[in-house]
Amino acid sequence: MQILLSNKFLQGMAAFLLILAVSVPGRTLAEVEGIAVTLDNDMFVGEDNGYTNGIYLSWWDGPEGKQVAEPGLLARAMLWSLPKSDAPGVAIKTVGQVMVTPEDIEEDPPILPPDDLPYAGLLFYADTWVQVHDSFADKVSVRIGIVGEYSFAQEAQETVHEIIGADEPCCWDTQLDDEIVFQFGRGRIWESWVSDSGHTDLLLGVDLELGTITSSAGVSMMIRYGRDLEQTFASVLLVNSRTTNPVASETGWYVFAGARAGYLANQIFLDGSKSYDDDYDEIDYDEEILAVTTGLAYSWNDLSLTFALNNLNVNENDDSAEKYSEYGTITVALKLD
Repeated sequence: MQILLSNKFLQGMAAFLLILAVSVPGRTLAEVEGIAVTLDNDMFVGEDNGYTNGIYLSWWDGPEGKQVAEPGLLARAMLWSLPKSDAPGVAIKTVGQVMVTPEDIEEDPPILPPDDLPYAGLLFYADTWVQVHDSFADKVSVRIGIVGEYSFAQEAQETVHEIIGADEPCCWDTQLDDEIVFQFGRGRIWESWVSDSGHTDLLLGVDLELGTITSSAGVSMMIRYGRDLEQTFASVLLVNSRTTNPVASETGWYVFAGARAGYLANQIFLDGSKSYDDDYDEIDYDEEILAVTTGLAYSWNDLSLTFALNNLNVNENDDSAEKYSEYGTITVALKLD
């Protein structure tokens, strides 16, 4: 099958590669400890609408790397919030694209907010630093990106749908207006309890996010059962960084179930790109949230795999916001040294 790629899609790929190039100055692939690819998709929960797709490429340097890991340029802006410590750290960089669509992508004109989700895309770069202590770990992160036409979500969806023979989306011309967006994040997780056998543990966490992408605060808990749990508890902080087990041992596995209770002050896909569109009709979502996740992680040699099913707000009653909340995640990570 011959597939004709639009000029804008090629521009999007060029922009993606440019972000990738400028985000790792002076580094080579050989100096990176590992890479990971993550796919979020609502197909894992039997849907094809709402939070329809997210794809992320991450790479990290850690204490096991060929040189001492250092915080990235953006993450350094948040180091003031960490306690002074010589504890080892892990630096994670992520480039990602997120895509949101209404339930019926052939409806023309589309059903728009508040009755359904908008056409929307986000292209971003995230810089994360995790500092690992004996029984707790801290995380700071900074994310910057763009929503709207130059997220190139339209070109990505149209190209994939052409490849697989799926329905062509009709109305990306109604997507959120162009806007530069950002987010600062701070979190901590404690390994609060470990069984005598070492095969079960309980993790408690707190997190805060501020920015135009998302602003929220929450407390969380996760229970895990498996092997080498002590080596992997800090990786739970990295769920939003779209990587898995960069501090894991070479072999290990665990199953997990977790919940997070919090407050959601704003979310770009639900509230709209307000800086440019004052007429956007907001989706009426619950600000008090209860999120749940369950899944498994498995590592062997230099390869690890994580799969999870997620619901960002089990209390959500609005159909539009509920479509955004439910999705599955699969991550494949590879250590390079």
